[in-house]
Amino acid sequence: MYGRGFFLAIALVLGSAPILASADEATIERGRTLAGTCLGCHGVPSYTNVYPSYHVPKLGGQHAEYIVAALKAYQSGERAHSTMRAHSVRLSEEQIQDIAAYFSSLK
Repeated sequence: MYGRGFFLAIALVLGSAPILASADEATIERGRTLAGTCLGCHGVPSYTNVYPSYHVPKLGGQHAEYIVAALKAYQSGERAHSTMRAHSVRLSEEQIQDIAAYFSSLK
């Protein structure tokens, strides 16, 4: 019913599961390292930015897709905030994904 190729494909997928889990953990760990600067503002409960004055959102538990979109919007200038632009503009695509994975992993 099933050919040799089918079973080989199943074996490869099942055999790669621990590798995929490690990659996720590595991504989160890289994000944890990169997010140190972010936590200076976004890790402080009830923190309010001085200029312009507004509440700084807590990012722990936020959806990764939202964080990626926000960082890219700061990079492009679509979202205006000089501090966020300065921090985001230097980030690579991989670094953005790592940071988003870290924050979304927090409960």
